[in-house]
Amino acid sequence: MEKEELLHCLNCGKKIAVENKTGNNFCAECVLGLNFQITDLNHKEIDLYLQKILDFFISDVNVAFNKDPAAKSLIEVLTSYPGIKAILLYRIAHFFWKMGMPFIPRYISEIARELTGIEIHPGAEIGSDFFIDHGTGCVIGETTEIGNNVTLFSGVVLGGTNIEPVKRHPTLGNNIVVGTGAKILGPITIGDNVKVGANSVVVTNVPPNSVVVGVPGKVVTREGEKIEKIDLRHGDLPDPLTLTIQILDKRIKELESKILTKGEKKKEDIEINFGEYGDGI
Repeated sequence: MEKEELLHCLNCGKKIAVENKTGNNFCAECVLGLNFQITDLNHKEIDLYLQKILDFFISDVNVAFNKDPAAKSLIEVLTSYPGIKAILLYRIAHFFWKMGMPFIPRYISEIARELTGIEIHPGAEIGSDFFIDHGTGCVIGETTEIGNNVTLFSGVVLGGTNIEPVKRHPTLGNNIVVGTGAKILGPITIGDNVKVGANSVVVTNVPPNSVVVGVPGKVVTREGEKIEKIDLRHGDLPDPLTLTIQILDKRIKELESKILTKGEKKKEDIEINFGEYGDGI
């Protein structure tokens, strides 16, 4: 029988436990004392990411003016927009997450949740021009990946479907709008230029240039129509059930025109006659 390998603290190297599903652990002394080594950090990479935080700050704030006609001034956006507060705090938390610092990034994300009602795990990867409109109840999981120019409305959940320490949250491309209350679950991919309708539940991959509606989400492509880069009309979406009924109705009429003779009555000509007991056609 092989000897069990022990898990070591990633900071001081102390043996702390039997190795299990994840090796991303620190001993209690390092966590409580907040005493972490920084000699192995790539300072050039840190400088680059700090510059990215500044660049993201500009794009994250500007996008509020581009996507919300109610935005009037910079001070209003910075103080009164929970989505802006949440994403700016996320950028800082993500910086500490990339450094391998335990506790601090999660604590910052907890502060952001208490302030805004929006929960963004510091491990998520989020691109530029990201905007959360209102945002109460939004949840973005640890392994979520989000591209550029993505808009989420209140109640959106980008969640996981298992508890294994693997990629378990969605990947969103560029130029995407996710409507109020929509849920995108599991390690699925949402292509570029997609709109997800309000309260939809998406559990399968979605191709680019599509519209998703319903529970579970169904894809309705927009042939010949280019989806605009910024499109907040997440309530102006087709109803897949109505479309299906219309298609079936059209096919029935086509079949009737082929098999019915002139003397036979078509569906439109059927009269309803009420007999002695109120029935009969």
